[in-house]
Amino acid sequence: MLGDLTDSIIDWAEGFGLLGLAIVSATEAAFQPAPPDLLVLPMVLGADNSMEILAIVLVATLSSVLGAIGGYGIGVYAGRPLLERFASEKTVRRLENLTIRYGSSGIFLAAVSPIPYKALAWAAGAGRMDLRLFIIAGLLGRGLRFGLAGLVLGMWGEEFLTLMENPMAWLIGSIVGLALFVPLAKWWSNLADTEPTHN
Repeated sequence: MLGDLTDSIIDWAEGFGLLGLAIVSATEAAFQPAPPDLLVLPMVLGADNSMEILAIVLVATLSSVLGAIGGYGIGVYAGRPLLERFASEKTVRRLENLTIRYGSSGIFLAAVSPIPYKALAWAAGAGRMDLRLFIIAGLLGRGLRFGLAGLVLGMWGEEFLTLMENPMAWLIGSIVGLALFVPLAKWWSNLADTEPTHN
């Protein structure tokens, strides 16, 4: 069901170009499940020049952070009960610890990684994190995430797609991914071991 919703959102947004990308980026960072990467990647591959790629990266980054500010506001007013409605108690503790222990670094990590950005925005709002640091970390994290996609696919798009057809590339990528995933998964799991403490 969630996959069908994501597909429907992306299919709808594809017809609106940068406007569709802006809407998906903003709403994903606040409440909906479809990641803007599903639009960013094909749009970058189809771009005719570097200015188009820059526009795609800027629209995705700025719209995502704007949406995250909305998610922060949702967290301020809805608080912890909202997180508890959509996530387990352990996940809520992880998100709270991520914002309390790591502050803007935690927001940066969520912005650049698969950690749900909206959920951390809710947690940051519920914990009344400094909004300026929240925005700066989001701009840096989302800028890096979408900027790297724009750089790699914009400069080496065809070579990258050819590489993805090579089984050896998949094998090496899987080994590297596993080497990164194991310690990160342990770190993520350990975030739930202690109760968050506010200073």
